[in-house]
Amino acid sequence: MNFDHSDKTKELLARLERFMDDHVYPNEKTYNDQMEAFRKEGDPWQVPQILEDLKPKAREAGLWNLFLPESERGGGLTNLEYASLCEIMGRVGWASEVFNCSAPDTGNMEV
Repeated sequence: MNFDHSDKTKELLARLERFMDDHVYPNEKTYNDQMEAFRKEGDPWQVPQILEDLKPKAREAGLWNLFLPESERGGGLTNLEYASLCEIMGRVGWASEVFNCSAPDTGNMEV
């Protein structure tokens, strides 16, 4: 079995790495601070504003719905291609939500 990345996947990996470097990693403290404020208010189930701020940027960067196979609204990737992107998103626990790729939403959207 060939596990080499396709050119399409290599390009997406580079874009995703850049996005993580530019937007996600620098905002880890912001996310944690916002979540801590919600906990102190007694309502930890709110969505931190930083997530909502980053979602349009991910969409503009072409990094939205990457999990959707054979779709004009998603990445059109195979599971093998998508797995490498998940490894990068998984470096920060909340990052997949920025790209609209978080469970359980992904499974529900495919149905």
